[in-house]
Amino acid sequence: MTDRSVVVTGMGAVTPLGPDVCSTWAGLLAGRSGVRTIESFDASGFATTFAGQIDTLPELAGTWAEQRARWSAVDQWDRKTELLLGAAQEAWKQAGGDDRGASSLARPDRIALCLGSEGGRKLLEEVAERTLAFRHEATLEPVVPHLPIGEMARMRPGHPTRVLASTLGIAGPVRTVCTACTSAAGAIAEALWLVRMGAADVAVCGGTDTLVEAFMVSGFSLLGALSTRNDDPAAASRPFDFERDGFVLSEGSGVLVIEAEDHARARGAPILGRLLGAGLSNNAYRVTDSPPDGRGPLVCMTSAMKDAKIQPPDVGYVNAHGTSTPMNDASETRGIRRALGAAADSVTVTSTKSMIGHLVAACGGVEAVVSLCTLRDGVVHATRNLTHPDPDCDLDYVPDGPRTIDGGLSIALSNSFGFGGCNATLAFGAEGWR
Repeated sequence: MTDRSVVVTGMGAVTPLGPDVCSTWAGLLAGRSGVRTIESFDASGFATTFAGQIDTLPELAGTWAEQRARWSAVDQWDRKTELLLGAAQEAWKQAGGDDRGASSLARPDRIALCLGSEGGRKLLEEVAERTLAFRHEATLEPVVPHLPIGEMARMRPGHPTRVLASTLGIAGPVRTVCTACTSAAGAIAEALWLVRMGAADVAVCGGTDTLVEAFMVSGFSLLGALSTRNDDPAAASRPFDFERDGFVLSEGSGVLVIEAEDHARARGAPILGRLLGAGLSNNAYRVTDSPPDGRGPLVCMTSAMKDAKIQPPDVGYVNAHGTSTPMNDASETRGIRRALGAAADSVTVTSTKSMIGHLVAACGGVEAVVSLCTLRDGVVHATRNLTHPDPDCDLDYVPDGPRTIDGGLSIALSNSFGFGGCNATLAFGAEGWR
């Protein structure tokens, strides 16, 4: 069976605004920022001393708590996995799953798992430390660290995926996507195509990441990529604003349960919305910069609309990648204008990162959840801190939100553009869209 209609039956999120979807969405509608001075380590000597941080972790119960104990016993449990299981637990339960694992939704071999994640940062830290030692002491000690096999496995981006697959007993296709800021959106795209072409009936998909670590904050600070508005962290992430000066590192996880519509209806599952299509592209440009003409975003947005069988006038909302960096915001604006044409002037565009910062590998998962909440409620959250509009960013970014859309919304696009040039756009439809 091919080209099946795919629906969303569960969603979960853990963000700096709260440990679940409800608290995250409420925080966005209230215009609240989850960005503040870093408390998890001493960042006082860095150019940037703030980040998006999670105060309250979701409570894991039943088999989810058992998995934490199991992996902790062999020292293979980390914050990134904790965030993932919190979001996945919420999405799984909403979809009707229980502690029986995969078999509570479908045959285990008919469930896929596709997750976006980044890894290896602690390994890089040790490499850096040994490299410095080698340079300063002029020793002959090898630079590459000798780590236990279990520790090296934990550092790989696929480890959170393995833990979740084990937790649920998923026996179908399992994939980890590692394409920087596009990882989660790319994983959701792959899950969509697996279900659509009949390789699975159900898929768990999304992403997880945490960048609030000394190595990453110092590294991005040295690159000059981060905002340095240390005197007012809540105002630091200001997408599309003329005074933006860089992005804000953050942490979190966003997970969807998607499935073939016929399968969902047969088991009486809740239908929260539709995953209509996806588009991927590569900038074929510089590693660190977005093409000024917006061609990368143009290609993935156009591809997503074609895959979803929708036209530009159908689109009512775009959840922008909106990182608060000068080049990215301007490039995305031009890409949206080129992809939507005349329809761009009537579309609302907002950046969730203005309140929660940049979750990197996880951002596409959380922003997918936000896009679905927007369609469900017909309300668009604001782009926070947009007080001095950039003339090069001339779309309707809803600086005065939240805004209720008369007649509701039918179609939303969610953009993710990755460091290195990988791009993804997801197209979502309201439950009633056909």
